[in-house]
Amino acid sequence: SVLSKIGQDITSTLNLDTILNTVYKNVNEMMDATVFGIGIYNEEKNCIEYRMSMEKGKRYQPYERTMTDKNQFPVWCLENKKEVFINDIHREYSRYLPNIDMTILSSAEMEDGTLPQNPHSLIYLPLLVKDTVIGLISVQSYGKNAYTQYHLDILKTLASYTSAALYNARSYETLQNTLNELKLTQEQLIQSEKMASLGELTAGIAHEIQNPLNFVNNFSEVSGELLDEMKNELATGNGQQAVEIADDVKRNLGKILHHGKRADAIVKGMLQHSRTSTGQKEPTDINILADEYLRLAYHGLRAKDKSFNAKFETDLDKTIEKINVVPQEMGRVILNLINNAFYTVSEKKRQLNGTYEPTVSISTKKLEDKIELRVIDNGDGIPQKVLDKIFQPFFTTKPTGQGTGLGLSLSYDIIKAHRGEIKVETMEGNGSEFIIQLPVV
Repeated sequence: SVLSKIGQDITSTLNLDTILNTVYKNVNEMMDATVFGIGIYNEEKNCIEYRMSMEKGKRYQPYERTMTDKNQFPVWCLENKKEVFINDIHREYSRYLPNIDMTILSSAEMEDGTLPQNPHSLIYLPLLVKDTVIGLISVQSYGKNAYTQYHLDILKTLASYTSAALYNARSYETLQNTLNELKLTQEQLIQSEKMASLGELTAGIAHEIQNPLNFVNNFSEVSGELLDEMKNELATGNGQQAVEIADDVKRNLGKILHHGKRADAIVKGMLQHSRTSTGQKEPTDINILADEYLRLAYHGLRAKDKSFNAKFETDLDKTIEKINVVPQEMGRVILNLINNAFYTVSEKKRQLNGTYEPTVSISTKKLEDKIELRVIDNGDGIPQKVLDKIFQPFFTTKPTGQGTGLGLSLSYDIIKAHRGEIKVETMEGNGSEFIIQLPVV
């Protein structure tokens, strides 16, 4: 059908401006869209951002409407998650607003400087993914009685496509921006040993993000196909089957939302730990920190060297409560120990043939007034003759160019600054255990 084809055009791109222009072009061809706008809800700023609005084919300057001013149709639409449908604004506005200020309706500025006119008919529809507000779509006309139920139904159908497309585009834009931010900070990360190890996480982060992105893409594609099926069922009068398909689409949108939030959480978490530390302690879940860095370090090394492979395990004490640490600093310590462990087991595997299985594990345990974290490897261990030097600055057993010798020294200083203790238990030829103990209070 025509609407299905339009839906495919709307959802076939992740470029926000292309989506907005495609929606406007098609809406303008199917109804009176003398005034047209798509507003995107910005939860952080508590406002509606109009990046694209049109009047008589002329574009408005981008503008915002605050959600704190309740006497506005778009605010009512989003807060109630319901449509606004008016064919005579002076007679019908009271169904939605206690009074109407026409200056608000015409307060936006045209790009060419001409003044906008006030509408008599208008429709506002909320754009929702599951039950989450994405924004709204609106058409307005200078004439009275410009819209019928037919126009409302068409706009609702296009709004469903627009909601999914905008959500995907915004998720993609957010991920691209945060990934670009990671790339920009990478040069700074490699300037100091404190940050250099985090530079290696870029590939690991990309791997972790790829999984939820794959889900977003797959569920979006399936949802598009389901919407096509729903149109066919509606065309043949099979309303019940259409409702069941709509439920499937709704479930898919919920999954898209879930996986999008997962990707967003990964990026936000890593950005937090990659930024320069403020030195401020905060309640931190050591188990989450240990688990995240273990997986990210592993996938980062795998991305750099496809031949690298190792078994990794966790044994995390779930009774451990959050403790006050500087999360960025503690993350660097854990990451340094994990990277060292993966390096030593990888070197042992390279030198040996046979049944050796390189293994790195991380465990946590609640002691009486401390928590203990152990990073364990089954590598070659540390020779006794150098054991007392490993926490000294610039000491390294790695080949030239593969280590600065500052990692363990900085880790030692960070743990001491937290009133903790770091030590190592090792047996040459049988691996090492790095043990960190931190006070609970």
